[in-house]
Amino acid sequence: MNVESGTLMRLGDSDQTLADPADDIRGCTVLDRDGNEIGEVDDLLIDPEHRKVRLLRVEHGGLLGIGATPLFLPVETVERVTDEAVGIDRSRAQVAAAPGYAPELVDRDKDLANLYGYYGYTPYWAAGYLPSSRGFFS
Repeated sequence: MNVESGTLMRLGDSDQTLADPADDIRGCTVLDRDGNEIGEVDDLLIDPEHRKVRLLRVEHGGLLGIGATPLFLPVETVERVTDEAVGIDRSRAQVAAAPGYAPELVDRDKDLANLYGYYGYTPYWAAGYLPSSRGFFS
């Protein structure tokens, strides 16, 4: 495990809460930049050491949750948030082509770095990281 990146955990599996309850977007629909539905925010992956949300865990596909698969989006992709939806700055095709990430795997740091790189962001543990300027989950 790369000590610099720390361990991400699901907010739902922790005893932590968000400082602002309005930031709890679990259950919201995720829309791409063109308004196409991608899925629903199933959970938020947090960095418990720094107490920051780092990734959205989005369920997509399946029927009534059966057969749905998770995908992960860095919080930096979030462009807007309403009571019902989270808009991201990418297309549905870009999200579908993103590399996989499995938090439970041993090589998760490499996969996480690949995920951040795919979206054009410096990983949050690397030199040169800049938090989202949009102010979501800062």
